[in-house]
Amino acid sequence: MLGNPAREIRRPLAFGQVALFHAFLTFSQASPLPPERLPPQTPATARQQEFLNRLVTAAIERTQHSVRYVGAYVRIPYPGGDVPADTGVCTDEIIRSYRALGIDLQKEVHEDMLRNFAAYPSKRMWGLAQPDSNVDHRRVPNLMTFFSRKGEALPITTRGEDYAPGDLVTWDLGGNVPHIGIVVNKRGPTGEHFMILHNIGAGPRMEDVLFHWRINGHYRYFGPPA
Repeated sequence: MLGNPAREIRRPLAFGQVALFHAFLTFSQASPLPPERLPPQTPATARQQEFLNRLVTAAIERTQHSVRYVGAYVRIPYPGGDVPADTGVCTDEIIRSYRALGIDLQKEVHEDMLRNFAAYPSKRMWGLAQPDSNVDHRRVPNLMTFFSRKGEALPITTRGEDYAPGDLVTWDLGGNVPHIGIVVNKRGPTGEHFMILHNIGAGPRMEDVLFHWRINGHYRYFGPPA
């Protein structure tokens, strides 16, 4: 499992097994600002919208890949490191989608944690005393903190129209088990809101799950400043 090289779950095929792995991987939620305290969502500029369009294209392309849900702790190169391409968890779909646009979340998260380790939940949740570039970017609470710090934390609502393609959404699956996905530009069967690219155990899928679980984070990230 991530965070403990001595233990791992190789094939969490059932939802309960996925939840157990998520619990070890993330154990608790980050603490985003309450929705009522967040600033109103601002429209993306033309350049930002073009970026979001490319991110969505990269995310949808992930559905063409066969990925086994494997949460083993793996030592990977830095920067630009990745676990084997045919394995991964929910966070790896976010990482790989951004990497297709030339943005290395492993590097960006690690560099911010080096400078601002106390801002992240690693010590409180996992007892870590320093960043770990092998795994930090693969933990949902760390990504929630990073996107809040370096991107935009957007309001959490129950209105489908508030979730636009390219937005990042995190959920509590129950029992403080977090999950993350990307809003894409395909609508679900009802047409009321957009679908989500995520991996909850069966590989990267595009599914109508926006409101299936309690949303606890809503973000937008355009990459590091040029």
